[in-house]
Amino acid sequence: MNIEEIIKQALAEDLGDGDHTSLSTIPANAKGRAELLIKEDGVVAGIEVAKRVFETVDPTVKFIGLMDDGQRVKKGDVVFTVAGKSISILTSERLALNFLQRMSGIATTTRKMVDKLENLHTKLLDTRKTTPNLRMLEKQAVKAGGGFNHRFGLFDMILIKDNHVDFAGGIKPAIEATHKYLHEKGLQLKIEIEVRNFNELAEVLDYGGVNRIMLDNFTVDGIKTALKQINGQYETEASGGITFENIRSYAETGVDFISSGALTHHIKSLDMSLKAAHHF
Repeated sequence: MNIEEIIKQALAEDLGDGDHTSLSTIPANAKGRAELLIKEDGVVAGIEVAKRVFETVDPTVKFIGLMDDGQRVKKGDVVFTVAGKSISILTSERLALNFLQRMSGIATTTRKMVDKLENLHTKLLDTRKTTPNLRMLEKQAVKAGGGFNHRFGLFDMILIKDNHVDFAGGIKPAIEATHKYLHEKGLQLKIEIEVRNFNELAEVLDYGGVNRIMLDNFTVDGIKTALKQINGQYETEASGGITFENIRSYAETGVDFISSGALTHHIKSLDMSLKAAHHF
């Protein structure tokens, strides 16, 4: 789903047969101006999406961006101004804010974790733990915060997780079946496999046939030991139980990637509001 489709569906959900409050209280020809005011420090994301919301509601609305996605903001900053029909601005307000606040919350959370990785080669990845139909926007917000996108969906990478291993009958059968499938379908996809313990890691190292190994719920010391055993043969990813407090310790092991569902799953929206400016 692209941005236009997301906005169109979101407007249909919010508007129904019309913004009756604005239509009943505001003269049809009234003009106004408003500004997006930041109410707490963070990282802003979703400016282009907000712009498209206003322009979709009313192409005559003039949107002036004053900042860019990924920019650090502080309380009192103005991110953009809009001017045009007052009814159009009011009709667009909540949807634009919903996108902006959530995306900025994700970007802010991501930036806080990325800052913990300063001067280390480890990259921070998101996951598929996203709001249904909003994945594209939430993953954009992760990038705005300095993170990197893992696979977008189930179609652009093979990720053999614990349940796949269990249902397939083990590590080796799962990898074998994957290669057979990719060959039959003529697909070229990277293969990542999740391991839960050192026995499973040993099986993967013995059999091979993957591009990346995900070390799931390993301790920091466990990651260090696993990396010695892997010895640079495969990309490595740490996942599970990684928090703002311990991410630096995990990254200092030298692991290539750290993935965190919390970037899009456990976030607080950034506080901001659209305030009416002088009328003209």
